[in-house]
Amino acid sequence: MVQSLISASLLSVSSPTFSFEVGEQWKPKLLRASPGCGVRARARARAAATKAGPQPQSVEIPHQWYNLVADLPVKPPPALHPQTLEPIKPEDLSPLFPNELIKQEACTDRFIAIPEEVIDVYRLWRPTPLIRANRLEKLLDTPARIYYKYEGVSPAGSHKPNTAVPQVWYNAQEGVKNVTTETGAGQWGCSLAFACSLFGVGCEVWQVRASYDQKPYRKLMMQTWGAKVHPSPSSVTEVGRKILQMDPSTPGSLGMAISEAVEVAATNSDTKYCLGSVLNHVLLHQTVIGEECIQQMEAIGESPDVIIGCTGGGSNFAGLTFPFIREKLKGRINPLIRAVEPTACPSLTKGVYAYDYGDTAGMTPLMKMHTLGHDFVPDPIHAGGLRYHGMAPLLSHVYELGFMEAISIPQTECFQGAIQFARTEGLIPAPEPTHAIAAAIREALHCKETGEPKVILMAMCGHGHFDLPAYGKYLQGNMVDLSFEEAKIKASLANIPQVVA
Repeated sequence: MVQSLISASLLSVSSPTFSFEVGEQWKPKLLRASPGCGVRARARARAAATKAGPQPQSVEIPHQWYNLVADLPVKPPPALHPQTLEPIKPEDLSPLFPNELIKQEACTDRFIAIPEEVIDVYRLWRPTPLIRANRLEKLLDTPARIYYKYEGVSPAGSHKPNTAVPQVWYNAQEGVKNVTTETGAGQWGCSLAFACSLFGVGCEVWQVRASYDQKPYRKLMMQTWGAKVHPSPSSVTEVGRKILQMDPSTPGSLGMAISEAVEVAATNSDTKYCLGSVLNHVLLHQTVIGEECIQQMEAIGESPDVIIGCTGGGSNFAGLTFPFIREKLKGRINPLIRAVEPTACPSLTKGVYAYDYGDTAGMTPLMKMHTLGHDFVPDPIHAGGLRYHGMAPLLSHVYELGFMEAISIPQTECFQGAIQFARTEGLIPAPEPTHAIAAAIREALHCKETGEPKVILMAMCGHGHFDLPAYGKYLQGNMVDLSFEEAKIKASLANIPQVVA
């Protein structure tokens, strides 16, 4: 059976991704061994497992997404129409999204069934492994037990296909021919291009200029899966041309790229828009991460004391934590839940909780969220997926309710942690989850001081195989910490729409 949790000590003898038994859907094997080799390998694995401690049974891919809204004591504020300032209606969203996703955006049901066609694609990489970082623990000499839920085994190398696949499938079901989107570091653009290639839907992507230049191989991945890719801002759209007129050297931002993608979708009847984070239905799809992880931790008799994840728009963090928050609300567990954001784009820790646009041009509905202002252009840090001016409205609401906390960490500390992680655990993380790693190391070292044997769970949302230039800068001593300027944020916040809640 597919092993969905592996101990770091078993990495050399077993894989959670490449195993297969009769009756399961076929998955590629690393090699074809003789029966004798298989018997010996299983014997060695059993011996290693006995030495490493109890191992879990395989977990199933969830058949339902979990909707945290159903269990919140206070419901989140509605999105507003930018002209009328009235709560958004389904018909207001129909030019951009298919009907089923519009329903999911406003849904209050606790669980939503995952279509079998989507589960069939999920089987290419799910369940994803939960791994104990034994070697990192040893390096830090900590009594803490560190686990990470690793989403880098997906075809695109991150958690993003968890929502890209259902979004494209729902669009294809309604006869949509093309979809547009934005992407920062490129994980989302790659994931959407991958999903579109499976369902025969055209894909056009606007990638933030700073990441477009820093990460050329992500562009090539998108193109390999058939996508058309533009740097943003671009001369293709009216919004892009206006931005370039004002600042031809702008590094771009996710807010700008969203504006361009929305413009094209809104002006072409055969085209819809897909978003990789922020919206409720995106966070909903990502809860397969946390639902699997709960099963995996129960299987080994562990319960997290601290759950840590990076936040940009919030989809990976929400995907892991929302099912655990459900269990916390029921009184079954009581973990500390901590979001980690870059000091250069600290929407939770430095932003204001207010209605604001999701894009730079003001084309989206107004959403109540923690925001630095839709005009804010973050410095070009290497964690391009975290360079967004706002936080997901639902995650912002959860933060306001006090169910989680947030901190910010500079990128040099994050890459220092990433190097420690890579040299002990063997995996090179994407720049985004290095924030979670740095925070987990802080927590583990605190446990070393106090002697507390806490269980630390962190979200490892993707690998960094296409982010090696960033590692090169760090290793050569050329990486610097970029932080926001107070005056810059004040100017941006001054342009937030004045809405009486």
